[in-house]
Amino acid sequence: MSNPNVSQVSDASFDGDILKSQVPVLVDFWAPWCGPCRSVAPIVDDLATQYAGKIKVAKVNVDESTEIAMRYQITSIPTFIFFKNGEVADRALGALPRSEFVKLIDR
Repeated sequence: MSNPNVSQVSDASFDGDILKSQVPVLVDFWAPWCGPCRSVAPIVDDLATQYAGKIKVAKVNVDESTEIAMRYQITSIPTFIFFKNGEVADRALGALPRSEFVKLIDR
């Protein structure tokens, strides 16, 4: 991952990195073989840079982190879940346009 503002999160690190975060976290549930996931990745990277310090952006590879994917009932990817204070604040499905991500974050 080239963007230092995007962290890779696994089953083992999820609770500490996401649920205990002091700032809101946008989590991108994705897989390397997923075309829509790859197409939206540059937007996610841009948002991570734009909102650096205000929110964290994390990626969960659902093929490697099946426990977390099951816990949050990820049935299709990409799925984006926005966490605030360790709770699910919002979720969105699919390759969204940038404007929809901004709405999700700003809500």
